[in-house]
Amino acid sequence: MRPTALLAAAFAALLLVNTPGLDAVADGQAGGALADRAAAIMKRTPLIDGHNDLPWEMRVRVAYDAAKLDIRQPQPQLQTDIPRLRTGHLGGQFWSVYVPASMAGQTAVVATLEQMAFVHEMARRYPDTFEIASTAADVERIFKSGRIASMMGVEGGHSIDSSLGTLRMLYALGARYMTLTHNSNTPWADAANDKPEHNGLTPFGETVVREMNWLGMLVDLSHVTPQTMARALEVTEAPVMFSHSSAKAICGVPRNVPDDILARMPKNGGVVMVNFYNGFVPPDCVKHNEEAAAAAAKFRLQFPGDAKAAQAAIDRWDQEHPPRSTLAQVADHIDHIRKVAGIDHIGIGSDFDGIDGQAPTGLEDVSKYPALVVELLRRGYADADAEKVIGGNILRAMKQAEQVAARLQKQRGPSTEALKPLPRE
Repeated sequence: MRPTALLAAAFAALLLVNTPGLDAVADGQAGGALADRAAAIMKRTPLIDGHNDLPWEMRVRVAYDAAKLDIRQPQPQLQTDIPRLRTGHLGGQFWSVYVPASMAGQTAVVATLEQMAFVHEMARRYPDTFEIASTAADVERIFKSGRIASMMGVEGGHSIDSSLGTLRMLYALGARYMTLTHNSNTPWADAANDKPEHNGLTPFGETVVREMNWLGMLVDLSHVTPQTMARALEVTEAPVMFSHSSAKAICGVPRNVPDDILARMPKNGGVVMVNFYNGFVPPDCVKHNEEAAAAAAKFRLQFPGDAKAAQAAIDRWDQEHPPRSTLAQVADHIDHIRKVAGIDHIGIGSDFDGIDGQAPTGLEDVSKYPALVVELLRRGYADADAEKVIGGNILRAMKQAEQVAARLQKQRGPSTEALKPLPRE
């Protein structure tokens, strides 16, 4: 090489080393390509979220008066509004019609009906955005029309007051899954956050599962014990779902799914829809929960006989020590479920507007779904696999549940079993 050529090459190398932003430009170009792929995927396949608690937020904030909290406008105090739903390219939503387990008996049934009435009101008030979906085919049709397919998930078997007739009527009104418990046991199923009473499911609990199969209602195993999960998997003839649960191997809280249950998903056809709730995501979640429990015990000792003061101190501690998680950690749960259960058994169940405090960094609200898709692509997921995760898998499970229901309804009518005799007056 001639001296002048050597000097030119050296100068070019010096420019390359000392020019800021070249790596950032390359990263930006790669990120842009991934974002384009993600957008194309979300245009072809509806992103279906398994769990959003907006109806309960509307109850406690404005008593369902949508005029006072109009989600057509940006609502920064919520994690869900229509502008951000559009930015997030949401294609379908199971709206949680949650009521707390403290609402027992007929009170729970009435409150659940009020929750469902609000979801129907959303579809009436915002017909250009939402439409109630009853089947997987409805979801696909509504998505193609540019609207969000809206279904309902009953979060806790207490909502049926141990009545199969009530279960059937909730299905008739649009409920397409029921979580067998919330945080407390029902008379027929054990909850993950309660003391076990039934070794999973009682015989009547098994009947509830069979009746859900008969209806075509997905059996949701979020919130239940591993024993309940295992027995439900033995009883059900249709795929199950976990509407908002993550991998226990990563974050070892009772609400997450252990590996032995994940390994049973291929045989069942079920789908585990990964939760974004901070307390169920980071690897140090158990340590954080232990620290929170110790702080709570300390404050109760500090304020003996003054439950209000103790609770105020506990609330302050919780605000000052929130659990932290990230988008990457959520993707780690997806990776783990893929490793144990397989790509056909993963979904997304954000728990937006049921998340206390801040959501994972990078997944703060419903506008951020595309960021998760980009992260999966960055990790090497094929487009077809990303499509399965965001909605294809749960659509397949819905179709299978509908097929099981069609078969069972040819074989028998609705069950007449009851937990206890019906009153005569």
